[in-house]
Amino acid sequence: MSGIILFDGDCNFCDCAVQFIIKNDKKGYFKFASLQSEIGICLLNKYSAPHDIDSIFLLENNKYHYKSSAVLRICKNLKGWYKTGYILIIIPKPLRDFIYNIVAKNRYRWFGKRETCMIPSPEVRKRFLD
Repeated sequence: MSGIILFDGDCNFCDCAVQFIIKNDKKGYFKFASLQSEIGICLLNKYSAPHDIDSIFLLENNKYHYKSSAVLRICKNLKGWYKTGYILIIIPKPLRDFIYNIVAKNRYRWFGKRETCMIPSPEVRKRFLD
């Protein structure tokens, strides 16, 4: 069993988040694909997930989660104290998503856009879906 994370492949912040997850997911639970990729679009369709939501998506157990719910569920599967971030799930979703939306809306301005894709090592490359 594993989870699939769909992320904005053009976003520096999202790229850093993916690198952080890879570093703290020693068991290799998560696989990754860009939202803009062919596989990303196919997966959104498969899960009947909306395409018009500007968010990270977590696909697992035949369900999708997005925005703050995806982030917190990702935390649950990371090593160390990052797991404890999942406790924030008790905060009402509208409040969590309000904060998420502020970061999402400003991520290009604050962190920039990527002009080129990262080139992962062969070991890390296995975790990206083609």
